[in-house]
Parts: sequence; C-alpha cells; structure tokens
Amino acid sequence: MKTILVSAVALIDKDGRVLLAQRPEGKSMAGLWEFPGGKVETGETPEAALIRELEEELGINTWSSCLAPLTFASHAYDDFHLLMPVFACRKWDGIPTPRENQTLKWVEVSQMRDYPMPPADIPLIATLRDLL
Repeated sequence: MKTILVSAVALIDKDGRVLLAQRPEGKSMAGLWEFPGGKVETGETPEAALIRELEEELGINTWSSCLAPLTFASHAYDDFHLLMPVFACRKWDGIPTPRENQTLKWVEVSQMRDYPMPPADIPLIATLRDLL
C-alpha cells in the first residue's frame, strides 16, 4: 500500500477557534471538514509544503518559525496510507479566503465533533482540546 505524506495545520485565531475547510464537490471525501494543508511534494519539507498550500488554498502567508509541531495522524484508507504531521499556527499575514471552492469556518474545539471529518482527522480533536 502506498504511503502519502500530507502536512496539515490548526490555524488558531485570537479567540481560540480553529479554521476548518469543507472539501468541495468533485474531490474525494467531498463535504467533509478538515484542517487546511496538502500533499508534501518531492524535495519539500512538511513545513515548506504547508506554507505553500496555505498561500495557494487560503491566500495567507506564514513562516516555519510560526509552525509549532503538534501531533501526527497515521491512517490506513482503502487504497493508501496517510501520514500527516499536524502543526499549530497562531501567526500569519492575510485573511484566510477560500481559493479552491471550499467553505471555511472558524470553529470552537468543543464544537468540532459536530462537523463530519475524514477518519484521519477525528483523533486530532482531542489533542486540540487539550492544547486549547
């Protein structure tokens, strides 16, 4: 089974809410809510991939020094295994804006279980609850 490396972030606003993105129609797992991020390309670090993805997907800029390693997810889907380092970020430039037809929502950690998420993302809620 192929392993795919994806980098994700919990963007945390000044009120302690976390940004979730809803996967748009036409993508696998459409309609589910996830943490922003994306695939790590060959030769990229997880931090560099995340910085690139945040600019592409949300139009915001951040720096490696603002990405604090938080946890990781390791999950076997039917046709691949996902390995996902997850970072916490409280500082960025710009206002997160959907650039790939996704819906964005700032969510209190206590309400995250109300949002259907991919199986790999669900265990991350407890880690965020403990952090925030």
